[in-house]
Amino acid sequence: MKPLFIAGPCVIENADVLDIVARELVRLQRTYQLDLYFKASFDKANRTSLTSFRGPGLERGLQMLADVKAKYGLRLLTDIHEAYQAVPAAEVVDVLQIPAFLCRQTDLLVAAARTGKTVNIKKAQFLSGVDMQYPVEKARESGATEVWLTERGNTFGYNNLVVDFRNIPDMLRWTPRVVMDCTHSVQRPGAAGGKTGGNREFVPAMALAAKAFGANGFFFETHPDPDHALSDGPNMIVLSDLEKVISSLL
Repeated sequence: MKPLFIAGPCVIENADVLDIVARELVRLQRTYQLDLYFKASFDKANRTSLTSFRGPGLERGLQMLADVKAKYGLRLLTDIHEAYQAVPAAEVVDVLQIPAFLCRQTDLLVAAARTGKTVNIKKAQFLSGVDMQYPVEKARESGATEVWLTERGNTFGYNNLVVDFRNIPDMLRWTPRVVMDCTHSVQRPGAAGGKTGGNREFVPAMALAAKAFGANGFFFETHPDPDHALSDGPNMIVLSDLEKVISSLL
């Protein structure tokens, strides 16, 4: 199966950042003939602090994503947090993503599946790969024609994540497409004084290890200046470094 790539900024900050990232993704797509999706969130509903930046919201955010699709021809992926968001998001994007913390939420899975869009379910930080059989079944039995699963590490508290790469072959039992979220898996949740920290230097190794275990999709949050990004900066890969990481996987 040809590898799939998902990339983009964590959250929609402004049109300039979207344009900068989209232009580079188009270049990489053409250079390497990539199967690629542009990702950005219109709302980050699970930020550590009430004062953290969440994004432009559903209506404005979807319009900004639609503008990216119109200008650059990129396929889109975004995450939804509540069932009512599924239908309007599906009018714009190609893949609806279910956040890890919400992957057991039946109403959310059913709403996403009924849109007819591909559903990417992120494995919860508190579940094993084997456990993901049941979210997949919920989506498929509700009409989803294509379901992906995404590995993003497990947490045991203490502001850290651990990746058990055995989850990848375990999840390949339930769906042929398993994505490695190479940037969220190096997060340090809540470890930066009311914000999430991270170790982006480990992202290339996470990607290669996941490939060795059979992952056939790779998720990279990326930003032209992640040290000044408004969400998940410490774990996002610098946009200028993305090509080297992608080329190492091909």
